[in-house]
Amino acid sequence: MAIPLLNYSPSSQNARVAGYEVDGDAQPRIYDVESVLSGSDMDELIWAAYRQVFSEHQILANNRQTFLESQLRSDQITVKDFMRGLVTSDIFLRLNLETNSNYRFVEICVQRLLGRDIYSKDEAIAWSIYIPTRGVSGFIEALQSSDEYEGNFGDSIVPYQRRRVLPQRDAGETPFNLKTPRYGARHRDQLGFPQLIWNNTVRRFKPQEKQPTAGNPQLYLDMARAVKPMSLVVPKVAVGALQIAAPYRKVSTDNNFASSSSAN
Repeated sequence: MAIPLLNYSPSSQNARVAGYEVDGDAQPRIYDVESVLSGSDMDELIWAAYRQVFSEHQILANNRQTFLESQLRSDQITVKDFMRGLVTSDIFLRLNLETNSNYRFVEICVQRLLGRDIYSKDEAIAWSIYIPTRGVSGFIEALQSSDEYEGNFGDSIVPYQRRRVLPQRDAGETPFNLKTPRYGARHRDQLGFPQLIWNNTVRRFKPQEKQPTAGNPQLYLDMARAVKPMSLVVPKVAVGALQIAAPYRKVSTDNNFASSSSAN
C-alpha cells in the first residue's frame, strides 16, 4: 500500500500572490504551443523547455531528446507530455537524481515543473517519501496533475519561474537554470570537496603606472621595517637595597670659639 502524501503548509511566496505588473522586458516570456505559427516558433518553444528543465552546464547537443521533439512537432504529444519526458529521461535522472539526495531532487523538480521554490523542509520530506513508494514517474505525474500546475501551465504552456522579477526590487531572484544542481551540500560533504590545494606562489600584479618611482618613500619601507631600534632596559632595584645617606652640615669649632671670645 502506497503511503499518501504528507500534509505541509504553504508559505508566503511571490508565486502565490497575484501580480499586477505591466508586461515588459523584465517579465518572463510565455511559450504557448497554441501561439506557434512557424517552425522557428516551435524551435524557440523547445529551446525554452530545455532551458527550464536542464541547467546551463547540462544543455549539450548529446542531451537532446530528438524522439520527444519529433513527437511534439507532429502534435502526437502535448507540451505537458514533453516536459514529463525531459524530466524522466535517463540523462536528467543521471545528472540530478543519482548525484543528489531525494530532498535535493524534489527541490529541483518543483522548481522546474511548478516554477517556484519549495515551501519548506516539510514539503521536501513529503515528496521525498512519495518517490520510493510510487517511483520517479509517479512523483512527476503527481506534480503535473496538481491544481497548481494545471492552473498555471495546463497542457500547452512551458513552465517558467513565476514572479522572478518584482518592480519593488532592483534585481530579480536567481533563475533556476543558473542554480547548479549537480551536487547538493550533503553529497559534497560525502565526497569531501571542495578542497583548495595550491602549491605555487601567489604573485600580485601591479600596473606600471602604480609602481613607485625613484624617490618615492615606498621604496624605503622594507629598509625601515628592517631597522630594529635598541631598547633601553632599566634594571629593577628593590627599595630595601637602596643606600640613602641623609645630608649633613660640617661646623668648624675654631670659628665658634673665636666668635664667643670677641663677644666677651
